[in-house]
Amino acid sequence: MADPEPPRFRDHGAHVAALCAAALRAVDPAEAVRRNLSVKDVSEAERVWVVGAGKAGVAMARAAAEILGERVSAGVIAVPHAPEIAPKRITFIEGGHPLPTVGSLAAGQAIAHLLEQATARDVVIALISGGGSALLELPRPGLTLADLQITNNQLLRCGAKIHDINIVRGALSHIKRGGLARLAHPARVISLILSDVVGNPLHLIASGPTSTDLTEKTLTDGTDSPAWAVVTQYNLQNTLPRAILDVLSASSVQSFSSSAQSVDNRLIASNRLAGEAAAEAARVLGFDAHYLGDDWQGEAREVGARFAQTCLSVTQAARPACLIAGGESTVTVRGHGVGGRNQEAALAAAVAIESLSNIVISSFATDGVDGPTDAAGAVVTGETVTRARAIGLNPQAYLENNDAYTFFATLNDLILTGPTGTNVNDLLLGLVY
Repeated sequence: MADPEPPRFRDHGAHVAALCAAALRAVDPAEAVRRNLSVKDVSEAERVWVVGAGKAGVAMARAAAEILGERVSAGVIAVPHAPEIAPKRITFIEGGHPLPTVGSLAAGQAIAHLLEQATARDVVIALISGGGSALLELPRPGLTLADLQITNNQLLRCGAKIHDINIVRGALSHIKRGGLARLAHPARVISLILSDVVGNPLHLIASGPTSTDLTEKTLTDGTDSPAWAVVTQYNLQNTLPRAILDVLSASSVQSFSSSAQSVDNRLIASNRLAGEAAAEAARVLGFDAHYLGDDWQGEAREVGARFAQTCLSVTQAARPACLIAGGESTVTVRGHGVGGRNQEAALAAAVAIESLSNIVISSFATDGVDGPTDAAGAVVTGETVTRARAIGLNPQAYLENNDAYTFFATLNDLILTGPTGTNVNDLLLGLVY
């Protein structure tokens, strides 16, 4: 039998779509819950409570309700958009993202009230996914919603990594940094966690509401704390609200006693799972596929340029190659445009591969929402910059103005999936024909 025809550049749109679809199927939140939860987990429980927060909350809750059936006593889940039809005895509350809203606080209060009923004979199922930090909040005394919104906005705009952002968020909350598990005490907690943080540190995914593995010491002087270190690293000590600075300067961490409560944290899906699935799909299409890891971080434009240079290094490969990298970049906002980290990374990549006829690069957010836009990311080729210049667009000017969305919308090169219902960071796909 003759060898199959190798993948051709003319089909690059279909190839990118196929790889994105394979990645998203691998981290389908409902399937992940089905793989990691069974009715045996609650067989000895008197009552079962279902709580949680995140962009994957609707699918996760539906799967949990399907598995547990009538065993569910009640539940509250914080999500970006509540479904029209909810599983029996589970309430969805719409919180805010990327900034907390009144709904975020309402969800925190509702979960705290629900868990007041939990006893040592009960099991609490916690469903945690990316976005949970903003969607679910129970602020420490003295903090207002406006304080939290200002702080989150400054952290997001200054280029801080999600690790650093969630360290600060955790210090300002009663429900983060193990707080949800404390509220559930003395019940047994089973936490199903879909990771959107590089390296999958449980204490930082959605700011770790059920994490008992806190490495920070209990402090009386918050000026030595990791949260305060983040504030000074990004020079925010003179711009954050006074109430925020007061809480951080008195920050302390409550510790768990392993003998006092059982918390079973289960990582059920991650960026690596999505990336490896995309690589396998690329091999089926005929590419020599290489997965480059899930730890790509830094300024989005620098990540995009670095990924493009990696693709350039394999242009002389014997057969078409596919490079896949995962992670989450950041954007230090200096301009006044509209965009997201994936769109900015793609624009930087487009500049790096200008005039090359055999390279395609895509950068997209697995949740389908890149920054404050309706796009998941963008796809670029060596012709992207040429096309832009032909209609009077200056790619560098759009990059400097943080306006990648307008650039790609004009060229019709945005990836528009709508919210995908999952969230495991971002993926960079490079196809070299």
